[in-house]
This record gives sequence, structure tokens and C-alpha cells, in this order.
Amino acid sequence: METNKAFDLSNKTVIITGGAGLIGSAFSKACVEYNANVIVVDIDEKRGNELIDSIKMDTKNLNIVFQKCDITNIVEIQHLIDTTLDQFGQIDALVNNAYPKNRNFGQVFEDVDYKDFCENMNMHVAGYFLITQQIAKAMIKQKHGTIINMASIYGFAAPRFEIYDGTRMTMSVEYAAIKGAIINLTKYLASYLGKYNIRVNAISPGGVYNNQPESFVDAYSKKVLLGDRMANVDDLTDVLVFLLSDGSKYITGQNLTVDGGWSL
Repeated sequence: METNKAFDLSNKTVIITGGAGLIGSAFSKACVEYNANVIVVDIDEKRGNELIDSIKMDTKNLNIVFQKCDITNIVEIQHLIDTTLDQFGQIDALVNNAYPKNRNFGQVFEDVDYKDFCENMNMHVAGYFLITQQIAKAMIKQKHGTIINMASIYGFAAPRFEIYDGTRMTMSVEYAAIKGAIINLTKYLASYLGKYNIRVNAISPGGVYNNQPESFVDAYSKKVLLGDRMANVDDLTDVLVFLLSDGSKYITGQNLTVDGGWSL
């Protein structure tokens, strides 16, 4: 694959949480294609190792490793940091893409239990905080770094509940609260860490296609201005690479919306 040299990630070490999931696996592959050293972080060890083997086979790039880690567990986070520094010498970037949730996540508003709401907020927002806090310590010592948080259009835009009619899906209240918090956490971190030459930005995707019910896909797509479709993962990968690269070296504290105009 011929890549844009302005986006080249050679000699950059990138940690991607949730790196074996739908979006995370595409992010992991893209970073390898742009020559980064990639640490795929996930709690699903089997899926993570399968992804690593597949990428190595396709690209012949050996600078990609899997590390099992729960972003809410400080002991596992510290092990991740130590292992990464031992192998690659520095941590240039953190992509907060993990999606921790409990088994009751995603209930309709009236059925959400208070304890579930608090647990999901804590796992997701506090998990992003914890791993960022610990990795930022290494970045501060280096005097450089890039942090990217995965937010959502639902972090700043109200849901359109009619698109869920006729399905068992809904837009959960926890998700809206979580992603709104992540957008503002991004701005806080950008302001606080800027003096250490650490950039912090967020990406807010619109709905990403993942075999949702046809009626939902049709209703959602009708509200998209570009292409009359949901987003695909490859709509997000170049945005990620741009924010990781020196092509965005003067950008921080921003929330880049990638939704084809859905939220306008």
C-alpha cells in the first residue's frame, strides 16, 4: 500500500485500546500500514491474537503485539506501560477506543437501574481517565505525546429516537452521558497537558455499519447528507492516522465529527 508521507507513522509507538474490536481492528491495521509500532490492547485475548496473526501475515510487519489489559485495572495498565517501554522505548500515542460496559448496558431509559448507570459511567469514563493519567506520566517525561479519545455524535447531539422504531435497539442514556463527558475530558486534558507538548483530540463518529436491522439502517441513512449510508470503519481510519501524524502537529483540544453530515 502506498501511503501519504505526511501521515507516515514510522518510529511512532501507538497503543490502541479496544484494538481487536470492529473499529479498533481497522485502526490497528491502518497504523501498521503507516509503519507504526502498534500495541493492540483488548480484554479478548483470543480475538486479539488472531488479529495480530492476520496482520502479520498480510503486511509482514512484526512490530505489532497484543497485550491483554483491562483499562479499569491500574496493575494491568502499569504492566502494559512497562512492557511497551521495555520493547519500544517510548509511548508516542494512546488511542482510547475501548468500550467497557456491563451486561445490562443499553436498556431503555425507564428500565435503567441506578447502579448499572453508575457502573457503566465509571467503567467507561473513569477507565479512559485512568489509562490516560498513567500513560500521560510517561509522555510528560518524554515531553511529547498524542492522545485520541473516541467520542460520538451522541456526545453533543440529541438522539433521533424515531430511527429505532420497529427494532429492539435504542440509544442508551449511559452512552450519551459517557460520550459527552469524554468530549469535555478531551478539552480538559488538552489544556492541562499542552505545556508538555502533548496533544489531545477526539473523534466523534456517526453510526458505523455493523449488520444492524435493515429498517434502522434505512432510517438512519436517510438523514445522512453524504452518500445516503452509515459510516464504514474506513471512513474513520484516515482521520485517526491524520491525528496521530505530524500532519496535525498544531491541532489539539478538537472534536472531529465524522458523520456524513448527519448531525447538522
